[in-house]
Amino acid sequence: MLRALSGLCLVFWAVLAFAQPPVPALTGRVVDRAELLDAAQEAELNRLLAGHEQATGDQLVVVTLPDLGGRSIEETGLTLGREWGIGQKGRDNGALLIVAQAERRIRIEVGYGLEDRLTDAQSALIIHNLIAPAFRQGDFAGGIRAGVEGMIQVVGGEPMEGYLPALGQPAQEQPPLLVLLIVFLVMLAVIGIGGGRGGRGRQARSVMAAAALGALMGRGGGGGFGGGGFGGGGGGFGGGGASGGW
Repeated sequence: MLRALSGLCLVFWAVLAFAQPPVPALTGRVVDRAELLDAAQEAELNRLLAGHEQATGDQLVVVTLPDLGGRSIEETGLTLGREWGIGQKGRDNGALLIVAQAERRIRIEVGYGLEDRLTDAQSALIIHNLIAPAFRQGDFAGGIRAGVEGMIQVVGGEPMEGYLPALGQPAQEQPPLLVLLIVFLVMLAVIGIGGGRGGRGRQARSVMAAAALGALMGRGGGGGFGGGGFGGGGGGFGGGGASGGW
């Protein structure tokens, strides 16, 4: 009975893992899924980002989403960074500016190689002092442009000056990924207790567990390709950056 229950739990876990929202395609340096930019504004941002990449090798990408599909913006940022492989392999010099329209959330996700310059504090300054004020006025293009210029300034070695106001925002809710990971560990304990002596059964359950966890955690480094030959170079991400709202 316990063995059957543990098997059923693993099947449920695997289905839940594979039911995560799909990762959008990397179609360029600006992926405007929320349609916050007109053609001229998007072209200007592309020119700015391409010029910076050609001069420094650092790869910055702007992403706007109509909604987060049930994920936190932190989980979304880490997933996009890893799946797209923004930045160069070995240098990990990529960063994303993410805007979620429905949830009114902003995120700067920073690759390992830029964390010494585009720190959490600098990312927060860019969000709260440059992007959010423009967004509150309904100027999405202006806010995104200001954010990109701020990121370029900071990764270029010129830190922003300023302070963060006491926003009084509630603590961030626990990311769904962490909650599911806790459930996964509990399930492993149940499997360990009810595993019995069947070696093949234990091996099969271990394989299913590993597959489910791998699907949930995602794989980094691949880098997608979109229009115009643009694509990530295999940069690595570990969750550095900052989030905010408007």
